[in-house]
Amino acid sequence: MQPFRKVAFHTLGCKLNFSETSTLARQFLDAGFARVDEDERPDVFVLNTCSVTEEADKKCRNLIRRVKSRNPDTYVAVVGCYAQLKPDAIASIPGVNLVLGAGEKFNLVSHIEQTIEERTPRIAVGQIRDVKEFIPSFSRGDRTRTFLKVQDGCNYFCAFCTIPLARGRSRSATIAETVQEALKAEQAGAREIVLTGVNIGDFGVAHGESFLELIRQLDQLSNIERFRISSIEPNLLSDEIIDFVASSGKFMPHFHIPLQSGSDKILAAMRRRYRTDLYRRKTEEILKRMPDACIGIDVITGFPGEDEIAFSETHEFLAEIPAAYFHVFTYSERENTTALRLSDVVPMNVRHERTKILRLMSEKKRRAFNSRFTGSDRPVLWEAERDGDMMSGYTDNYIRVHAPYDETMVNRISSVRLTSINADGDLVASSDSAGINR
Repeated sequence: MQPFRKVAFHTLGCKLNFSETSTLARQFLDAGFARVDEDERPDVFVLNTCSVTEEADKKCRNLIRRVKSRNPDTYVAVVGCYAQLKPDAIASIPGVNLVLGAGEKFNLVSHIEQTIEERTPRIAVGQIRDVKEFIPSFSRGDRTRTFLKVQDGCNYFCAFCTIPLARGRSRSATIAETVQEALKAEQAGAREIVLTGVNIGDFGVAHGESFLELIRQLDQLSNIERFRISSIEPNLLSDEIIDFVASSGKFMPHFHIPLQSGSDKILAAMRRRYRTDLYRRKTEEILKRMPDACIGIDVITGFPGEDEIAFSETHEFLAEIPAAYFHVFTYSERENTTALRLSDVVPMNVRHERTKILRLMSEKKRRAFNSRFTGSDRPVLWEAERDGDMMSGYTDNYIRVHAPYDETMVNRISSVRLTSINADGDLVASSDSAGINR
């Protein structure tokens, strides 16, 4: 590997991708590479891709072109969901050297060793049905919070989604093996662990275990002060899980629950495994047990068949649900999904207009939620990033808070008085509030 010394990474998409990029980075460090930024003329550039929407595909192509324009000699390797779904399209982008699918991406260093002298792109992408191994991952050194991959793949095959085609069937390690990965993150200095996956509520099925049993075990780890559940399907968010989080001192009062549509007709067309009545009941149960809990929602606009009535139902449902924020996605057609066979396609300009409407509602919801906590004291885990003379972090219930920069507070938790809300809708901590460092 003498020709290569420096490696840079760029990650698109979800928390799961960030955890996997960190695992790849550790493999490169073990092989003698130094990790550098994209603008430091890396010898190898690794792009970990997402392909949830068409926009993600465009970002992938644009990043590759940008890296090659800065440093034409950089060896470019592309992994991730887009690589699994569109390997030939990626290989056709000028400057790409290597494309690896889901079954090969964790053999990236070995593949590079074998392709140093090759001038034509190498593609190693197998059938997704053959990908059955679970590779544990957790992020380290990239962010204050550590993303721990506890599950991969999905068996649901929703009408709009390519993830099962890109990541394969649902799979996970055992509880004992997952706890060992969490202990590694703890030893690396993690204060907060975010549990990530494609469909984490499906954890452990193949081993006769459950997600509830997992979080009960993780709650026993001595030095981890915070756990957070990244996203969980409403039909898998059992009352027992809600009860456990409410009683735990370590699992944070924060739930991100995909909705996708507030119209039962559209949910059925999407092949979702719940309806709005179940979703409403879950949010009511959360807030009954944890009145200060933060609830985040995923929603898609412009799915085929979403007429004015269906969109109005979604709008009204979201207005009624006491959520703190939405992640709003504009539906885009994806190859090999069943949604392509549906009629009543929504014009793209209508999709974008509906996205704007829901994002505006989300911002109002976020400000209203945050404003509730002005004048109160909340624990904040402070991050390393500095913005002028300020630093920021997150409360237990996922409110971003800003305070004067103090290097000694990085990766520490302190209880602060939340005094005001800024122009961005975030909260500001009193500069003289007494922090309780832990």
